[in-house]
Amino acid sequence: MSSPTLSRPPRETGPRVERGLLVAIALGVGLAGGALALALALAVGALHTGSGAGASAKATTVIEPVPRSVSAAGSSGVNWVAAYAQAAPGTVDITAQAVTSENTPFGPTQQPVTEEGSGFVIDGDGRILTAAHVVAGASSITVTFQDGATRGAKVLGVDDSSDVAVLRVAPAGLTLHPLALGSSGSLAVGDPVGVIGDPLGFDRSLSTGVVSALERTIEAPDGFVIPHAVQTDAALNPGNSGGPLLSSQGQVIAIADQIATGTNEFGRSSSDTSTGVGFAVPIDLAKAELSKLERGEHVTHAYLGVSTTTTTSTPTEQGALVEAVQKGTPAARAGLRAGDVIVSFDGTAIRGASGLIDALAAARAGEKVQLTVLRSQRRLTLRVTLAAQPTQAE
Repeated sequence: MSSPTLSRPPRETGPRVERGLLVAIALGVGLAGGALALALALAVGALHTGSGAGASAKATTVIEPVPRSVSAAGSSGVNWVAAYAQAAPGTVDITAQAVTSENTPFGPTQQPVTEEGSGFVIDGDGRILTAAHVVAGASSITVTFQDGATRGAKVLGVDDSSDVAVLRVAPAGLTLHPLALGSSGSLAVGDPVGVIGDPLGFDRSLSTGVVSALERTIEAPDGFVIPHAVQTDAALNPGNSGGPLLSSQGQVIAIADQIATGTNEFGRSSSDTSTGVGFAVPIDLAKAELSKLERGEHVTHAYLGVSTTTTTSTPTEQGALVEAVQKGTPAARAGLRAGDVIVSFDGTAIRGASGLIDALAAARAGEKVQLTVLRSQRRLTLRVTLAAQPTQAE
């Protein structure tokens, strides 16, 4: 039997997610749940593939025949044949070349590295949306379209706090098929979804499933947290990163981003492939910053400077328990202390750690807000001027 392992939560500007029985793999997520902050394990791995020496990792996969579906619509009533025909031409393969430095007994050496992921066209000018971690540190990027055409791509803008990047290819000579951007705000658990991408190097593969949960919190490449993540049981595997998560109408409602895996009896990851627990960045988050990213502008996020967990402050009231306050931050300047329980953010009730994350995500850097805090059974009002989030979590 495998056993849960303890993981050290990262320090972050807002609360951490509630824990699940998983363990961190590539993008480890520090989590906390309940007043006791039970430390189980979450494994969240990025969905790009990568290998050194310039060679792309390809899976050795046993392929067995599967029965044909009874009808094009399938048992869910969704016509995935039509949805795929609509969305596949706008989905692209992304290959990013980078160079990493390694220290060896003979001195520092440089190794070429190839990362592979997915993306999708969003307009007729050649702009492409993908995950930021797919193109992180890339010296060159190649985009391959469904018809086999390839183009070099330029990064227009990146937000490591939301794991979103916008690329652009020269549209001349291409027949582009932009995908329609839907809304993640109206999703419900059980909604059918599909993912198109390059899992394990099998280009433009479709996997389908449902929305398994909403309002998850996952870790961003800069160590902070991404709110409102969509959880799905649609198969996500390395190579899916940056690909579209589609509604049954073929609209993009999220960007495939991470997978969760379990651990074996030795505390190691038992798999880095789909376990039916995948996460995607909500498209509404990407749309909110799309115009800035297209112009190459820096996207700022509100920053408080605390790490928190959910706690029950009174028999009838929940809040975000402050575990630590970073020095020199808005929280420290406002007088927040470890042990305080934040129960209101500018008039909005904070009923737990995730509530504070949501409030910060909706706020702006430079905004003055009022916090209601419980301290030693006293109710205090603190005024805070939020700062811009640092480039990396401490």
